[in-house]
Amino acid sequence: MPSVLSEDLHRRIKGSELIIYPDSGHGGIFQHHTRFAPAVVEFLAP
Repeated sequence: MPSVLSEDLHRRIKGSELIIYPDSGHGGIFQHHTRFAPAVVEFLAP
């Protein structure tokens, strides 16, 4: 997703945090899984 769309989505989701993983494409969640997974768990935790 282009950064401009990510920034727009971030503004629309209350309490969200936009994290940009450098040099990653569509597989960024796999390339940076050790950083991505904990961030998602923290965001989704009650």
